[in-house]
Amino acid sequence: MARLVDVIEDMIKEMIDENNGIATINRSALAEQANCVPSQITYVLSTRFSSGQGYIVESRRGGGGQITVTRVEFMNKFSYLKEMIDAIGDAATQQQARNLLEGAVSAGAITKRDAIIIMSAVSDRALGLVETDTRSKVRANIMKNLLLALISE
Repeated sequence: MARLVDVIEDMIKEMIDENNGIATINRSALAEQANCVPSQITYVLSTRFSSGQGYIVESRRGGGGQITVTRVEFMNKFSYLKEMIDAIGDAATQQQARNLLEGAVSAGAITKRDAIIIMSAVSDRALGLVETDTRSKVRANIMKNLLLALISE
């Protein structure tokens, strides 16, 4: 059985596909449709629809909880990977790394094989000897360097 966050993500992506790359979502209505609380919709939007994954999310105050999600088409691999490097920042959790890599594969900026290799290099298992409080910083540095190598190829 699929996890609820995956189901919500698929629902939003379907809405985006049906509306030529832009979907206006009512958080409460989608929560009711997905049989969850509105905060779960917010969680999915913040973790699965970031700029590094190729989306712009805009919420309107006083708009009844309406949120607009726009899929951004990047011009080329270089632009996407540069944006991804910027999105990583100084630190990245294992889940953030996975989400960014999945977005890059979906956008066609990297291959699935590249994503698997990078994820293997930055996983908690691979970084097990690194102190927990610095692991996210080390992960971010490794990811950025590997992505820079892909840009220069």
